[in-house]
Amino acid sequence: MSHLLLSRLSNLSPSGHSLLHKTIRLFSSSSTSPCFPLCVVEKDSPGNGGMVGDVHLFDAATEGLVTVTDKTIPEVITNGGIVVGASHGWLFFKDRHDHSVYVTDFYNSLAFKTNATMIPMPTFTALHLCQTEVVWNVAMSTSPGQQEDEDDWVVGIKFLGNQLSFCRPRRDLRWTNVSSPFKMFNNSNLMFSKRDKTFNLPAPVGNYLCSWDIQFHKDGYPAPKIHKLLFHNLPQLPQSMWELLDSCPREDHWVESPSGESFLVKWYSRVSLSPSLSTLPIVMVFREEDRKDGIIKMCYTEDIGDICIFLSKSEAFCVPASSCPGLKPNSIYVADRVFSVYDLTTKTFPSF
Repeated sequence: MSHLLLSRLSNLSPSGHSLLHKTIRLFSSSSTSPCFPLCVVEKDSPGNGGMVGDVHLFDAATEGLVTVTDKTIPEVITNGGIVVGASHGWLFFKDRHDHSVYVTDFYNSLAFKTNATMIPMPTFTALHLCQTEVVWNVAMSTSPGQQEDEDDWVVGIKFLGNQLSFCRPRRDLRWTNVSSPFKMFNNSNLMFSKRDKTFNLPAPVGNYLCSWDIQFHKDGYPAPKIHKLLFHNLPQLPQSMWELLDSCPREDHWVESPSGESFLVKWYSRVSLSPSLSTLPIVMVFREEDRKDGIIKMCYTEDIGDICIFLSKSEAFCVPASSCPGLKPNSIYVADRVFSVYDLTTKTFPSF
């Protein structure tokens, strides 16, 4: 009899062989088409003590189901591993028993024809008055193995609260832990800029951007650079609408296109059934226009051209729609409780 293994950023059930946990809110950007993991259907054990299953993913371009059969499930997952984050299509697992941490390409479609790669990571350690049990999101400088020097693979972790941790897994034996310069970063997501070689994090309310240099290991760990964000060309909304937007939960995502353009995406969640909220934007996009003397000028835009932006609890990223037939240009793909696409031109928000 088969068992269903649903994946999300939550604990795996340790009971029996039915490993049930929530839907992982991530996209894999390393495949030909961005994919959204849905579930794994566990099959009967082949008899050698291992576990196999069929992996099901949602293809964002074709809007269809992709199934990979007979995929070996890593032991850290079947033994009660906890998904703590994802980036570049790689998952971060923490063993619930010894708290060891691994990164795996189990859901990476480029690795579907082989057994999953499991890379051990240093164990998390908490700063004073901070915690490492709940991870908000993970960011990486690149996918493992895609850089000439393995030491250039850098991982950043943002925990719920004020702690951030960085390490070079191929070299470091422990994480470099820092406290954020602002309190209450819980609605901001960490990302890595290939253009600037920095880890970036929007500050609360989205009025500042904090940047940590990837070369921190050479001269000790420097304080982050803090850039003030100045917004202009804001949409014409009544004051009451701005107040309603301020009352909605929001996440801030700094994202970079393949050409090096930077965007700030404010992603709003509608938790009220009030009819007045139906006219509010789901996302607002601001494009970086200029950066000088610690100030970044941001312009509101409803036109990002051929770009698609993908948002989830993993690291946000951009894909040119023309590079993957079926993707909708000038759109924001959102993986939350449902999978949705926000068309910036029509302001429609169909979901699947």
